[in-house]
Amino acid sequence: MNRTTVSLIAGVAALAAVTGFASMSEPDTSGTDTAKAAAQLPVERTSLLCPAPSTSDLAETAYTSFTPVAEGTGDDGAAELTAAGEESADGKTDADKGDKKDDGKGGEEKAVLSPKEPGKPVTGEASGAESPALVGTAEGRFAPGWTVQETTEIAAGSGRGLLGTNCTAPDTEFWFPGASTAKERTDYAHLTNPDDSAAVADIELYGKDGALKSTVGEGIQIPPHSSEAVLLSTLVDEPQTNLTVHVTVRSGRVAAAVQAIDDKLGGDWLGPSTDPAGSLVLPGIPKDATSVRLVAFAPGDADADLKVRLASPNGPITPAGNETLHIKAGMTAAIDLGDVTRGEAGSLMLTPTGRPTPVVAALKVTRGKGDRQETAFIPATGPVDTRATAADNRSKGSTLSLVAPGRAAKVKVTASAGSGGGTAASKTYTVKGGTTQNVELPVPSGLKGTYALTVEPQSGGPVYAARMLEEASGGVPMFTVQTLPDDRGTVEVPDAAQDLSVLQK
Repeated sequence: MNRTTVSLIAGVAALAAVTGFASMSEPDTSGTDTAKAAAQLPVERTSLLCPAPSTSDLAETAYTSFTPVAEGTGDDGAAELTAAGEESADGKTDADKGDKKDDGKGGEEKAVLSPKEPGKPVTGEASGAESPALVGTAEGRFAPGWTVQETTEIAAGSGRGLLGTNCTAPDTEFWFPGASTAKERTDYAHLTNPDDSAAVADIELYGKDGALKSTVGEGIQIPPHSSEAVLLSTLVDEPQTNLTVHVTVRSGRVAAAVQAIDDKLGGDWLGPSTDPAGSLVLPGIPKDATSVRLVAFAPGDADADLKVRLASPNGPITPAGNETLHIKAGMTAAIDLGDVTRGEAGSLMLTPTGRPTPVVAALKVTRGKGDRQETAFIPATGPVDTRATAADNRSKGSTLSLVAPGRAAKVKVTASAGSGGGTAASKTYTVKGGTTQNVELPVPSGLKGTYALTVEPQSGGPVYAARMLEEASGGVPMFTVQTLPDDRGTVEVPDAAQDLSVLQK
């Protein structure tokens, strides 16, 4: 074997360990499964980006950072979340210049938050409409499973409600079914660039009749270490009630999220759906939901036919009158499921009625009645593989939903120490196949401040999870739901010696 081949393999393995976003295995020509020899190692570096929280002067935003304690990480590392830099006249950001802004008191602007140790949450705050997007990096022992929650409360006016989102890793493609440009909605696509060079992105919109023609969403420039908010209604000529937003990146990478504001129903963040797949799970519908709308899109060339079922606490239920959903290729479809949960915990399961066709999907969920309604979104999400993490849980108002769409599963849930003190606590639950369970959370003893939850499958079939935060204000049932896919705290790295022997044959 030549030196170039050896160097290439070593470089790819190192990249996988550093980013935490790659998993690889080489085929064994002898018939042996080399994937079994792969090791799960903790990631060494990860990035998260938080969108600018609100344009309301009444907005109060809390940021909560948490890294679970992980084995094999060593004692070194750091994490920091700072404001995205603004581009100056010479085309350079503050980060490019290597300096920091003055804080108005003769000192340098500090990070919004800097965790001190894994296993304990740390919080930061921001107020008003001037709060910027945030860019964060964690290294060493702070990287595996690093999670940051952005939670904004707006007491009145446009966007009134509780808005929450998990700050996300940069990528090159995102799907957002459930957006809208209807007259009562004001939806923005937030694109944040963490890198030293500009990113270029395209925004495509798909309605009930297919792609909406627009050149305005092409070639959107996002400067280094900066964020752009694109008003979706400026990309189309006519209002569209149900839209699917597709963000693709031509150059660089971005984090993307859609902020959906309704004149009467409050607002929340719409996170990206999991990658297109034949079967999807949308976990954690509130048991007191008064309205649930399913929005789905088939991005390929074939129509999709899906069986719609609700995973209730007692087993799967088929909603009367909405047993199936037909989605034409390249078009957005939507059905209203009403109060489908009927006072019980529930999650939606979508499976193909015939040949699987990849789709993306999300739920628009409403609680309350009359002028005291609030809205949140639940995108389809992936299963928890090794562990999922949810930051910013309070002594009251946190609900964890666990779903086992196939076989029964045993799941361990751990509540961390509080940001201001307390002792971690754990419980193990068994979730029956085909059911959703809103579990009684383990609460840290002596809790002060907020705490984090980790979800770790122990045995059985796949598990999906979601966490709801709620807070009543003026009779309005404010809430937000975050799905909990795997936190990607580890990366699969193959056995190097075995890989080299494969190439030598």
